[in-house]
Amino acid sequence: MERELTVLLRRARAASGELARAVHPELEPAAYGLLVRLSEVEPERATELAAYFGVGKATMSRQLRALEELGLVAREQDPTDGRAYLMRMTEEGRERFSRVRTARRQRYLDQLAAWEPEEALELARLLHRFNELG
Repeated sequence: MERELTVLLRRARAASGELARAVHPELEPAAYGLLVRLSEVEPERATELAAYFGVGKATMSRQLRALEELGLVAREQDPTDGRAYLMRMTEEGRERFSRVRTARRQRYLDQLAAWEPEEALELARLLHRFNELG
């Protein structure tokens, strides 16, 4: 199990770098995951994003600032707390991310084409269960 997880994680890290560059040539690999999260929950406070990824506020602020400079995310004032900001993807960021994510999903479908649909669903179910362990 350890060997298979190591291979999976190495491949995932390499893929994140490729995906990040496909979204924007200057995008850091770790920032792709941030775009994934924002696509699921936007708008979101930086502090909540930092907690989700288990990183400090300074690290999250640096990553978000880089995404802002690339025009992929924008901050807006939180209507419930004037001192806080919410982060969301810009239209350009959403379009770039969506294009790359669609291509990635198609690649998964192509890779799993020889599997029975039930096998692919079982893999997804087990990965979800494993990820919930925290």
